Amino acid sequence: MKRVANVKRESIDHVKGRLDRGPREFKTRIRKDEGTIMEIANTKVVVMPPTTTIMSLVKTMVQYGYRRIPVADPGTNRIQGIVTSVDIIDFLGGGDKHKLVEEKYDNNLLIAINEEVKEIMEKDVVVAHFDDDIEDVLYVMLEHGLGGIPVVDDEDCVMGIVAERDFMRYVVELNVDGLVQDYMTRDVMAVEPKISIEKASETMVKNGFRRLPVIKEGILIGIITATDIVRYLGSGEVFGKLITGNVHEAFSCPIKNIMTRNVLSVSPDESVGIVARLMVEKRVGGFPVISDGELHGIITERDLLKTLV
Repeated sequence: MKRVANVKRESIDHVKGRLDRGPREFKTRIRKDEGTIMEIANTKVVVMPPTTTIMSLVKTMVQYGYRRIPVADPGTNRIQGIVTSVDIIDFLGGGDKHKLVEEKYDNNLLIAINEEVKEIMEKDVVVAHFDDDIEDVLYVMLEHGLGGIPVVDDEDCVMGIVAERDFMRYVVELNVDGLVQDYMTRDVMAVEPKISIEKASETMVKNGFRRLPVIKEGILIGIITATDIVRYLGSGEVFGKLITGNVHEAFSCPIKNIMTRNVLSVSPDESVGIVARLMVEKRVGGFPVISDGELHGIITERDLLKTLV
């Protein structure tokens, strides 16, 4: 476990200014009088014990619409790890965690999903202390590419969780004058609707993405996210694809079957202030950026939070 204060100190000493617009001082536009992280953290956090099955955790994610769930000792509520939607797709076939399915369960999905979450959770979890400054927590999340972190007390017991979305109100309040093209991620990786869910999972895990635009003949027709893949498993739809129980059967179907369609998009010359408000209102984590019918990039909550720098 790593506390925000220590992680921030390491970042300043070793990787200061490594955000992707070149070396600079990290200086947020969040006022010091805004208070501690508990002012914006979600205190109605669901915490699960390490002996919870992966399938039970996935169902909880789907039920509450969560991207991450802290794992804690059931007796003391002390943090032991965290499981994210990316950990789930990593386990299902996207990355190194899938070795557990291959080597221990011979690719049998039905058995593997009853494995305990302690086998796939991130143990070296970064946590915020309940009296950490909001801007310090934002610094660490941006610098280390974290979508959210648990908040703990002096005894490392979970008090809440804070995610990128919880910081978005500062972007809205700031009413930044910049344009989407100034902050969006360019050269975005897009995929075709015919590729398999397994291949999409591999692409996300390998590149550290949570979402991939889906294009057909150069036209955006949808988006596939880690949450879509987790929902595919948690809803039970996946079991209709099983014949022998092999995990590859379940995730060989094309992403067009589960992707999100009718995706909202924005233009490169749109105000980031307007886009921030739209993200908050629609509760979405990112928009494809379209100009003249072509995909030019993607703008996410993380990109917009960098406007606070």
